[in-house]
Amino acid sequence: MASTPRSSSLVENLNSRLRTYFTLRRHLGGAYLDLLRFFLNHRRFLRSRRAKRQGKSPRELMTGQGHPHWLTLLGLGPLQPRRA
Repeated sequence: MASTPRSSSLVENLNSRLRTYFTLRRHLGGAYLDLLRFFLNHRRFLRSRRAKRQGKSPRELMTGQGHPHWLTLLGLGPLQPRRA
């Protein structure tokens, strides 16, 4: 029982993360939700409590295969470095 996560904590965490994306829009359509799902599954973790997750996306953790940046996957071209 000690290793079982509390479901209310998981739901609260998910809601707090998604709320910032939903407050930016008045209407949520299927296209926006699909894009949000794609972004959240392909964005790499900058930090994590578990070292094996750092620098990897949820998709990479599930499949074990790497992928290019999520903007490149959408066909927006390779990322350019920021200029000072």
